[in-house]
Amino acid sequence: MPTISVDKAELYKALGKEYTKDEFDELCFEFGIELDEDTSETKRPIVDGVEEPPQLKIEIPANRYDMLCFEGIAMNLNVFLGRQPMPQYRLKAPANGQLQTVTVTEDTARIRPYFSCAILRNIKFTKSRYESFIALQDKLHQNLARQRTLVAIGTHDLDTIEGPFTYEAQPPEAIKFAPLNQTKEMTGKEMMEFYEKDKHLSRYLPIIRDSPVYPIIYDKNRQVLSMPPIINSNHSKITLNTKNVFIDITATDKTKLEIVNHIIISMFSQYCEEPFTIEPVNIVSPHNGESRTAPDVTPRKSQASAKFINSVCGLDESRESISDLLKKMCISAKPSTTDEDVIDVDIPITRADVLHQADIMEDVAIAYGFNSLPRQFPSTSSSVAAALPINKLSDIIRLESAMAGWAEVMPLTLCSHDENYAWLNKQDDNKAIRLQNPKTAEYQIVRTSLIPGLLKTIRENKRHAVPMKIFEVGDVCYKDATAERRSRNEKHFAACWYGKTSGFEQVHGLLDRVMMMLKAALITREDGLKDPKVQGYWIEELDESTYLPGHSAAIYLQIAGQKAKQIGSFGILHPTVLKHFELPFPTSTLEINAEVFL
Repeated sequence: MPTISVDKAELYKALGKEYTKDEFDELCFEFGIELDEDTSETKRPIVDGVEEPPQLKIEIPANRYDMLCFEGIAMNLNVFLGRQPMPQYRLKAPANGQLQTVTVTEDTARIRPYFSCAILRNIKFTKSRYESFIALQDKLHQNLARQRTLVAIGTHDLDTIEGPFTYEAQPPEAIKFAPLNQTKEMTGKEMMEFYEKDKHLSRYLPIIRDSPVYPIIYDKNRQVLSMPPIINSNHSKITLNTKNVFIDITATDKTKLEIVNHIIISMFSQYCEEPFTIEPVNIVSPHNGESRTAPDVTPRKSQASAKFINSVCGLDESRESISDLLKKMCISAKPSTTDEDVIDVDIPITRADVLHQADIMEDVAIAYGFNSLPRQFPSTSSSVAAALPINKLSDIIRLESAMAGWAEVMPLTLCSHDENYAWLNKQDDNKAIRLQNPKTAEYQIVRTSLIPGLLKTIRENKRHAVPMKIFEVGDVCYKDATAERRSRNEKHFAACWYGKTSGFEQVHGLLDRVMMMLKAALITREDGLKDPKVQGYWIEELDESTYLPGHSAAIYLQIAGQKAKQIGSFGILHPTVLKHFELPFPTSTLEINAEVFL
């Protein structure tokens, strides 16, 4: 979780009360955040000959982007304490009625395709507000924006530039301006060389350095505003005296683009001459259908079930009472007029973390008070704690495999695309769930088979004595458009034998043992197809590229009254599979879907 440092005296002043450490710690707990440290109790650094004022270091949930700055913490706590109403954000056109315009050219699709912006008019900065404004941008860059790869923010003194503006993509040699805090003009290529050894900016250079075009933002007079995601122009830099701020945001992720815009304007529009007013900007982007007026501060519409909220929290609150509790969490709500159980919810632009009625339920629990929630199950419940059937089944398989002399392993559920498909000689069947922005090439998808994890485990332990025989009972995941989350988990059992002999008979024997304990008898294919009432399993030859030809079998299960279906396979792995996983000895694997036995 990110830790935010705020001035202790300033925060207590904003909250209208001097708290003891224990009192403020309790307030943080009630709101669902955590006081990590009060620096008034420790020796503080000396800055310009003056000791740094006491700071409160507060841990914020990673999804609460609206609390990554002093303004967000103070606002949320004040609303929670009932000291101020929920902010009502609104758009306000300039006095002349003419909105600024930004034209996005088609070439930007080659590098950073999405653009958003906003204007804060007649803002009043103080030293602490200015520092908080800059710090919030840095927090967003490091957190939500993934080191500027997804989103980059630029802020400019609007009085030093003139609209309309253009967002373009130009060759590095064609770009020339004086970057922030520099007086010498440089081309895009020269800037890459100049900042290569810069401790702060060098980490961002690879984002665009090898691209044939760099993103660039110009004003009416071709004065450069910024070259995202690297640096702003020195010409338009903001200062303590800046009155009108132009915010530009470029991105490769459309959703995070608007979240970042909303967080910045919602936190600092309170310092405008008319608090919580934002001046919109016309964005002209016809090539990708993104022409619009930005930002959109309209709350998102959602609904929640009062019955669901009460059942999870163990409460018996009316819809009106739940609506009042949600207001303490900056969420506007009222009972629906069309359904006696539904609450209509308006989610403000600050609460990008609210995605489901479970999130709304959590806010109700916080507002009601964790310590005030019932400490026992409702009297209407007659349930008794018990293991889920799938977990009981998994334990049976684990126990039998361990008793047969096999060692259990627990590999990661994420793997690379190649490990799941190409390295097993398989074609991509489009069933795997892909990570949109994987951190490394090793973790690109959620596995659809347990076999890659077992083979990687042996690869990392291949200096140990052979034979090695390991197994796993774990989840794989598939796309499923019919499911609420568009995916489904499936419990599988897999085993792997690695040694100087193939071990085919070993995995076959383990299969027979597990099937016997699951009360699945071995039958012939002919008996199963002839009589649908017969229950049991059989194996038949399988031609699959993962295995050595002629040395693999498919496993079929027939349940009385149901059509027989393949539930898994086993066999000796193909030499190319072994080569991919750097395994010099023969290897046999087994994998079945365990859920069919429920």
